[in-house]
Amino acid sequence: MTATYRQPGVVLTDRRFTVPLDHDDPAGETIELYAREVVGSDKAQQNLPWLVYLQGGPGFGANRFVGRQAWLDRALKEFRVLLLDQRGTGHSTPATRQTLPLRGGPAEQADYLTHFRADSIVRDCEAIRAEVTGGAPWTVLGQSFGGFCAVHYLSSAPEGLTAAVITGGLPSLDAHADDVYRAAYPRIERKVAAHYARYPQDVERARRIADHLLAHDVTLPGGYRLTAEAFQTLGIVLGGSEGSHRLHYLLEHAFVRTPQGAALSDAFQDEVRAQLSYAGHPLYALVHESVYAQDERPTAWSAERVRGEFPQFDAAKALAGDGPLLFTGETIHPWMFDSDPALRPLRETAELLAARTDWKRLYDPARLAANEVPVAAAVYHDDMYVDATHSLETARAIRGLRTWVTDEFEHDGVRAGGSRVLDRLLALTRDEV
Repeated sequence: MTATYRQPGVVLTDRRFTVPLDHDDPAGETIELYAREVVGSDKAQQNLPWLVYLQGGPGFGANRFVGRQAWLDRALKEFRVLLLDQRGTGHSTPATRQTLPLRGGPAEQADYLTHFRADSIVRDCEAIRAEVTGGAPWTVLGQSFGGFCAVHYLSSAPEGLTAAVITGGLPSLDAHADDVYRAAYPRIERKVAAHYARYPQDVERARRIADHLLAHDVTLPGGYRLTAEAFQTLGIVLGGSEGSHRLHYLLEHAFVRTPQGAALSDAFQDEVRAQLSYAGHPLYALVHESVYAQDERPTAWSAERVRGEFPQFDAAKALAGDGPLLFTGETIHPWMFDSDPALRPLRETAELLAARTDWKRLYDPARLAANEVPVAAAVYHDDMYVDATHSLETARAIRGLRTWVTDEFEHDGVRAGGSRVLDRLLALTRDEV
């Protein structure tokens, strides 16, 4: 049943669709997709063009906006917007430790999850477009991993697009995961250095916490095992516009005095658990490295292997000297499937995905070189999550793509900059800037 309801300034409609699990086998198993249609309440009866939003991730459902928040306000001035929960996320046949056992054992689960990359997401979009738009092409807005999907869209089904807008999400067309992480660790190190320059008191605070974790077994509420390595992964927030401040406020109340001496505070442990747990988005951990896989080479826990090339990230070595503890960023490690209760049942499934060697290519350089779809992309100057050098190489490979390179925003610029970011990029697709 379709449900329509209102929030301030908008009319919302829940939309559900049935699509093949494997689009190469349209008569086979199906899954459900969910999307939320949003239209301005002043335009609800108008025949508007469509914009479909592809969230970052992988593994996150679309934003749950209230009213006309962030970039949505600008979009609603001329579009009906479809906020799509990509397959496996949100309300779209979720893939979690609770649901994946329905597939069978780890081998069956791993086979199932090979259908949750950009290629399948784009084919989902094309499968539902006729029902949503009556067959008319639409504009795609891809944030981060959603931008990876948008580039695949341009490679595989450009006829479905009137324009593509990409924010912090131009992928390398041919880099292996190892190349991605070799470029990532130096960027992460720069972000950590910038954080410590802003908050020099955090150098000693981070060292003290890591030292405590090396000497004690700490299990957070809910069963997450907090190690020094796990603590370092809190650095993932440093790529966002408010991330440094958030990390600072977290570190400043890490310890309390107890009858047994100093201990990690309940408040600190609760916040850390919420930050580190993958209970709400396990697909991110499961398929993260596979979004870079395009040939017979396995990803083989790339972030973990490449980290060994950067010994300055070793917590024990840092604490043995007088240097700062380095946080890490957007990296997935095999120990996470031991530490996190939401991932533990999926460890063998993750191992099978990491060993897989039959990944399909995601991008078609020849088709991108002949592109005729208007495309604009925001490239953030020192984006911690998506390498700017890789992004600009890809921008040059896509015919007609216009870039906005900026250090005004971090990776979450489309949220932090809201309507201003979207307005500029739409103008670029129309040669208005």
